[in-house]
Order: sequence, then C-alpha cells, then structure tokens
Amino acid sequence: MPTILDQIVAHKRQEVADRKTIVPVKLLERSLYFPSQPVSLRKYVQRDDLNGIIAEFKRRSPSKGMLNAYAPVERTTIGYMQAGASALSVLTDSAFFGGKSEDLTTARKFNFCPILRKDFVIDEYQILEAKSIGADAILLIAAILTKEEVAQLGQFAHSLGLEVLLEVHDRAELERTVTPHVDLIGVNNRNLHDFTLSVETSKELADLIPDDFVKVSESGISSAETIMELRQYGFEGFLIGETFMKNSRPEKACAAFIGELKKLRTASPAFTI
Repeated sequence: MPTILDQIVAHKRQEVADRKTIVPVKLLERSLYFPSQPVSLRKYVQRDDLNGIIAEFKRRSPSKGMLNAYAPVERTTIGYMQAGASALSVLTDSAFFGGKSEDLTTARKFNFCPILRKDFVIDEYQILEAKSIGADAILLIAAILTKEEVAQLGQFAHSLGLEVLLEVHDRAELERTVTPHVDLIGVNNRNLHDFTLSVETSKELADLIPDDFVKVSESGISSAETIMELRQYGFEGFLIGETFMKNSRPEKACAAFIGELKKLRTASPAFTI
C-alpha cells in the first residue's frame, strides 16, 4: 500500500509539471524577490540573542487534519517574530497541508527574518519558485530523494543564494543522503509509518550528524524543557508548528512558550541559549 508520502510525491510531480506550463522560469526570475539577498537561516538559528526556534505556519497536516483554518498569516508571523522566534517556516503545499505560495510571500512582506519554504521539493523549478516568492531556505526530504538528487538540488539552491535544511527520519536516511551541499540537518521526530512522535529520535541521531551542519530537531516539541534537553545533545534549531498552530492565537502560544524558555535559562545561568 502506498504511504501518505508516496501519495504526496505523486501528486507533487503532476502539480510541478502543471505549474511549469502556467508560470515559465523567465516569469519567476522577474519576481520582485528574485534578485534580493537571502537571509541566513543557519546564522539566525545560531544567534546567541535568540533561541533557535523556527516557528511554523501551517493550517493542517495529513496526520492531524485541520489545525487552524483561520489564523491570518500576517498577524501570526509578525507575532512569532515579536515573541522572539529565530526564523519562520511556511507550508506552501496546498493539497495536503492547506498552504499556498502567497502565504510565504505575505510573511516575507512583513518580516525580515529568514523564512524556510516547507514543501516537498523534487525539482529545480520549485527552488526557483522558492526564490521568487521570498524564501531564504528550502527543505529537502531524504525519504523522497536519492543522495544524488539531494546533492544536485542542494547545489542548485546554493547557486541562488538559498540555504538548505535536509530532513532525515532515521540513521539510514542520514548516512545515505548527507552531502556538503546542505547547511542544516533536521531530524524529524515523526515516524512516517505510524505518525507517532518521539524526541528520542533526535537524541539517537545527534552524534551521527557531522559537526559541519547545524542540528535541528523537528516535530513533537511541546515544552521548553524539551528544548533545554535537546540542546545538551548539540541541537541549536527547533522547528515547532503544531504546538503553536493548534491554538486560536498561535503567536500568543509562541510567546508563552518562549517566556517559559527564558525562565529556564534564568534558572540555569550557566546554560547558554
């Protein structure tokens, strides 16, 4: 039986093929954002005056269904940044996550921080798209790409000035796809087969990630204590979406979360955030 990831990729291939016929590359290159200099996601995640949180805007997910159908992109993303997030992640997949490219462009219009385009990238065209809508970084998912594809797409993204977050789910994916053409490596704590969540996945893979890459833990982070713990394993970035988006005011949930994180930092002065 095809997994949900198989279904998403099959749909994405057709979607990209269709978009190529509607919006040619030359049109993407004429975008207002295309010539702009991207902001470094890697550097913002590592900033000492921030906290490494990559706050995500997503309306729904295949595993949880609708999370928040009504939160406005402008208010939510501005609120995330005012709360002290290091960066933004914006879902642009429509069919499975209810996102759209315009969501990222709106976030770009009102924020100067790095923005990760969260989508299922399988083609260089999508990277050109990411640049044209104002993204600073793209996501590459090891589970749907070969090592050669990761290297090719990563190199192409770098040629446009974009950074690359490579997402892995287990040791086999990490060892199979790691390449110098990525900047950050994210460990997705969600099991792709049964959708269960466990931050133990991040802990288990931490020592296997080369020090050349910034370590990011993704999914399943619902407490400030978890971030403090993951930092002991070398993680500097923390992608959090559902924890915030399931609230009617995601930006307020983010502010409360970061407030708790600051309290823990104050209680542990020797610990650097």
